[in-house]
Amino acid sequence: MFIPLTRLCRDVCHYCTFAATPRRLPAPYLSPEEVLAIAREGRRAGCLEALFTLGDRPEARYRAAREALAALGQPSTLAYLREMADLVWRETGLLPHLNPGLMSPEELAMLREVSVSMGIMLETTAERLSAKGGPHYGSPDKVPARRLATLEAAGRLHIPFTTGLLVGIGETRRERLETLLAIRELHARYGHIQEVIVQNFRAKPGTRMAHHPEPSLEEQLWTIAAARLLLGPEMSIQAPPNLRPEALGRLIEAGVDDWGGISPVTPDHVNPEAPWPHLERLARETEAAGKVLRRRLAVGPAYVLAMEQWIDARFHPQLRELTDAVGLPREDDWRAGAATPPPAAELALLRAGPPAVLDSLERELLARARRGDFTEAELAELLSCRDRRLAAIARAADELRRETVGEAVTWVANRNINYTNVCNYRCGFCAFSKGKVAEGLRDAPYDLPLAEIVHRAREAQARGATEVCLQGGIHPAYTGETYLAICRAVREACPELHIHAFSPLEVFHGAETLGISVAEFLAELKAAGLNTLPGTAAEVLDDEVRAVICPDKLTTAQWLEVVATAHRLGLPTTSTLMFGHVDAPRHWARHLLLLRRLQAETGGLTEFVPLPFVAAEAPLYKRGRTRPGPTFRECLQVHAVARLALHPLVVNIQASWVKLGLDGVVAALACGANDVGGTLMNESISRAAGARHGQELAAAQRAELAARSGRPLIQRTTLYRRVGEARLAAVELG
Repeated sequence: MFIPLTRLCRDVCHYCTFAATPRRLPAPYLSPEEVLAIAREGRRAGCLEALFTLGDRPEARYRAAREALAALGQPSTLAYLREMADLVWRETGLLPHLNPGLMSPEELAMLREVSVSMGIMLETTAERLSAKGGPHYGSPDKVPARRLATLEAAGRLHIPFTTGLLVGIGETRRERLETLLAIRELHARYGHIQEVIVQNFRAKPGTRMAHHPEPSLEEQLWTIAAARLLLGPEMSIQAPPNLRPEALGRLIEAGVDDWGGISPVTPDHVNPEAPWPHLERLARETEAAGKVLRRRLAVGPAYVLAMEQWIDARFHPQLRELTDAVGLPREDDWRAGAATPPPAAELALLRAGPPAVLDSLERELLARARRGDFTEAELAELLSCRDRRLAAIARAADELRRETVGEAVTWVANRNINYTNVCNYRCGFCAFSKGKVAEGLRDAPYDLPLAEIVHRAREAQARGATEVCLQGGIHPAYTGETYLAICRAVREACPELHIHAFSPLEVFHGAETLGISVAEFLAELKAAGLNTLPGTAAEVLDDEVRAVICPDKLTTAQWLEVVATAHRLGLPTTSTLMFGHVDAPRHWARHLLLLRRLQAETGGLTEFVPLPFVAAEAPLYKRGRTRPGPTFRECLQVHAVARLALHPLVVNIQASWVKLGLDGVVAALACGANDVGGTLMNESISRAAGARHGQELAAAQRAELAARSGRPLIQRTTLYRRVGEARLAAVELG
């Protein structure tokens, strides 16, 4: 949304038709009601940004402006801008981006509190263009030194800032390069330039420069290319598409990667003669140039991901709610664990199926996976891409799954027994725990007696379960003897039942309370009947992330050491990744590579299980500190990239039906997954976090899953062996 708060300006730039005199306007300023009416219309049209455009300090030139401000009870135009930006955000949720011209450090600090980003076009550093006869003569706010001072003050205040050049107003190529170098120097010092606009001058009737020659396309392309070379690959370079609608592909070839703000409701008030291109056409032309059109926010992705440094805290919860793991707007309303169906766009990509001949990207991915030589940066890139590249990654992962484990989809009949939800730890993602961090959440604290644990194990075995999965919170009264007693009791009651129990955190806690090493405690657990361990409590194996979501939990090194020790003692484990909260693709890539290294050393991982973060009841999410879980696209990416990254060391990739739902699992099975986990009688951890999917994968649902995936569904044991006929019959009866 473009909101022209005032078209009055004390400058007289000789090419401008935006600025007007008081007698040409119905009022010097838009009223609050008019501002809100524009904003609400934009909100209804799906806009996310309110871009405030206005002239420089009109009260310094016009009595009408001073009188209007007095009537509004405002001391200045910038004070009124602050009030209107705050009003629009509070009433509509649109993110304010402000272009008010020159600002002092104090004014920048005042406006930073009500905006996510700001901008000022530097236009040129050529001072001669402000001399008599130049385009900026009589425009005190266009003196280059003053505009550079505003840019520098914004950098000191950590404000994401947009700036740029105006090409063709009489400057030379050398002067353009000097302008770009000035921008580069400021960004090198402060890191705050989020975007550089290379805008071509348009001669407008009624201005002093109406007959000034417009720059050729070649001049603009030269300048874009120079900007790209001087400012580097990370800088966002923009060219307004409505000013060169006939040459969009050429602009991209020269180095443009951003089209700027495009409004479905308001015109380009600075260039009203140039209508916005229709988004469908813009998408087609962008695709024809080999790129993909993707929406962004008013503030660039890098600044969203580092919002604590760059953006006022009032906007943080909203930005987390709006964005995905790379800082771009979420593409759908899907939530892990909810009943929302997966988005049609991603499903359509997968329904196309594998092509007869793999394209070059798929062939490259398969070759790299077979060699096992992905780097962290390469995996992070695969975990960040979308659209056609996502389809290619999914097909490559599916092909690798086919040649590694075949067509069968496996599942295990098991029961979760979460013996206590009382926990000493302060994991901000956990709604199951009933420690201090989770006060006020639903469900009462409980601690199952040993007899009840045994009863549930016997009941599961009678219904055909081959495995019981035992995990719980870290109860303050629990010691290593507690876990040993649970294990012995279940083993004595159910000699044939596979005991899959105790997270690495529980193992660490048990050993610590007994004053023995982890290896000694694991050996005692194995003697008591333990068969395998769940690879939970991993969350994300990156201490930067863990410091936010589970600061007092195991470190990455401790988790890896517990799991490696279990493997050395002949106790296999699963492995997991809980993603979609405060993490990013680089963290997921790091996690996968650590698991790969662990498996190469020990060989004890039976499977990898991506666990989308279920946010609804999580304490950190409810406080606005995390994203609302991953997008559906990110879920598919993690499954697919995991298949590629862990090949051939970890052969089983599991899709969690509790987190994804049946629709999501069917999609994940087309992205490299080959297992759907357990039937999970009485699953409680995900449901405590707000998951709405069933507590048990019944026979009818399993049949539906097989039919929709087009692949046979085979029951397995915990260690991926086939289950005998007697067990199968018991499960079906159950």
